[in-house]
Amino acid sequence: MKDLATLLLKSLSSTPDKVVVTETVEENRVYLSTKVDGADKGRVIGKDGCIIKAVRTVLTAAAANQDKKVTLKLEDE
Repeated sequence: MKDLATLLLKSLSSTPDKVVVTETVEENRVYLSTKVDGADKGRVIGKDGCIIKAVRTVLTAAAANQDKKVTLKLEDE
């Protein structure tokens, strides 16, 4: 999950080297915490949150294939 989230978020960011994704796994649950550059935050979230919702949908579909649930949180710097 972490690799997929990193790939998606780096492709959206204008400064991909500042994208940091940390993963915590508990049983069948995966928690992803993400930090992006402040200038890229609006780009990653999108208008009305549509971009981050799409990223979460892709991650949820990938996790469902592994019988897991995933939570993606965008952290403030």
